[in-house]
Amino acid sequence: MKIKVISVGKLKEKYLKEGIAEYHKRLSRFTKFESVELADEKTPDNASVSENEKILEREAERILSKVSDREFVITLAIEGEQFPSETFSKMLSEAMVKGFSDITFIIGGSLGLAPSVKKRANLLMSFGQLTLPHQLMRLVLVEQIYRAFMIQTGSPYHK
Repeated sequence: MKIKVISVGKLKEKYLKEGIAEYHKRLSRFTKFESVELADEKTPDNASVSENEKILEREAERILSKVSDREFVITLAIEGEQFPSETFSKMLSEAMVKGFSDITFIIGGSLGLAPSVKKRANLLMSFGQLTLPHQLMRLVLVEQIYRAFMIQTGSPYHK
């Protein structure tokens, strides 16, 4: 099995890099893990709706070029479904049972994700209605993926 996280924007903060590296190391006992950073488009101040749509589409092209037809894709979107950690763990396990060996998570940039990326997703998932910086969301997501594997093993980590 392979887990891939595709995210728009470069991770800059040292503490976030270190946190993600720690969970990457922990995940290595369960799965192959890959993090793909894609360049974000510069968004002008007071950009029009049309300009924002064009920016999202350019980012979508980059994102979708990193996704194959065989991957189970989960996009993080505020309008997505919310799950307790146990349900999330079960969903990852069920995706594997259904024959998906590659699970890909997608985190958009500051404008979110284009409709074409959401359409490609097998699942839209939300971590709640709070707005979080997408760089911080990467750390939260990787920790929750690790937690999902720990739940599957019956580890007390989840408690």
